[in-house]
Amino acid sequence: MLPPGASPYARTAEFTEATVPPGLLRAHTTKAGAWGLIHVLDGRLAYRITDPRRPVAETVLEAGGPPGVVEPTILHEVEPLGPVRFYVEFLRVSEEPGEADS
Repeated sequence: MLPPGASPYARTAEFTEATVPPGLLRAHTTKAGAWGLIHVLDGRLAYRITDPRRPVAETVLEAGGPPGVVEPTILHEVEPLGPVRFYVEFLRVSEEPGEADS
């Protein structure tokens, strides 16, 4: 579940089973404060959380279904399950005015 106030700031290009970057296929993280939403446009994609701080989990993301939520700094990976087309949207929570000064 995304935190309240999370808003998009960037997104990747669309990837297919043939163009997905190798780094996404093995355990990797987003930076601190960066949330991700994995949007599947066509096909199916396995999304695995492999971080020792979380229970190991696998979800199959499908076109028309909810996106996969990527928490900041949590190890995860994806695996195409046949032909697929997807992208990742990055979000962050904006600081309230004056919060950075506290």
